[in-house]
Amino acid sequence: MNILVCAKQVPDDEAKIYLADGKPDTEKVSRIVNAFDGYAMEMALRHCEENGGEVTVLTLGDENEVRPSVVQLLAVGGKHAYIGSKVNGDESSVAQALSEMIQRAKDEGNTYDLILCGKESTDEISSQVGAILAEKMGLPLVTSVVGFEVTENGVKARKETEEGYEFYQVPTPAVFTIAKPDYELRYPSIKSKMAARKAQIPVMDGAAPAASVLCTGYEEPQKRGSGVKIQEEEDADTVAKAMELLYADKIL
Repeated sequence: MNILVCAKQVPDDEAKIYLADGKPDTEKVSRIVNAFDGYAMEMALRHCEENGGEVTVLTLGDENEVRPSVVQLLAVGGKHAYIGSKVNGDESSVAQALSEMIQRAKDEGNTYDLILCGKESTDEISSQVGAILAEKMGLPLVTSVVGFEVTENGVKARKETEEGYEFYQVPTPAVFTIAKPDYELRYPSIKSKMAARKAQIPVMDGAAPAASVLCTGYEEPQKRGSGVKIQEEEDADTVAKAMELLYADKIL
C-alpha cells in the first residue's frame, strides 16, 4: 500500500505568541511539523513496515522555509516528498492546491491508496482541509482515525469518539484525518538525518487558488481577573459569602 501524508509546518505550539499590528507575531518563533500530521506519518510508517508499501510526504510552502520539516519526515522513514507552492488562503484554497499536486503526481504515475492528513493544525485548528480535500477529489472520508487495517474490500478505519470507538469500511483510495493514536512518534537516527538532508525534493510550482473566505482580523481574549478567596471558618458561612458575591455580580 502506498500512502501519501499531507503535512503542514506550523509555529511551535509551546511558544507564546502575541499580536503585533493586529496579526500574530510569529517571525521569531521556530517552525515544526504539525503534531497531528506527525501522528499521520507515524501511523503510515507503522502500517507500511508491517504490510509493505511506501510513504510519500506532500507539503505546501516556500521551499527554503518548509524544507527542514520535510527533511525531518524523510528522516523518520518517508521515501519520497513533494513541495507545492505556498498558499496564503483559506482551507478550500489549500485543499484545492493539494488536490492539484496529487493529480500531477498521479499524471506522473504516482498513485496512492490512502491520503492521510492530521485532523487539525495547531495554528488554525479548523479541521476542514482534509474533509474539503476528500470532497474535491471525490474520495471517501473518515475523520479522527486512530488506526486502520487492510481488508478484502478496502480499508477498515477505527475512529475515536467521546463514547468509544466506531469502525468504518471504505474502498481505496480514501482520505483519513488522523487523531492521536495510543503510541508516540519515533525519532530519526543520525544516519537517517544525514541521508534526508541530501534528498532531492521536487518542487511543484503552480498558481495559488483564490480564497473564498478572508480573515479580517485577530483579537486577543480578555485577561481573566484575579479570583476572590473566601476564607470563612464555617462551611455554611463560606457558602453564604459565595452566594452573596454571585448575587452582587448578577450571576444569579
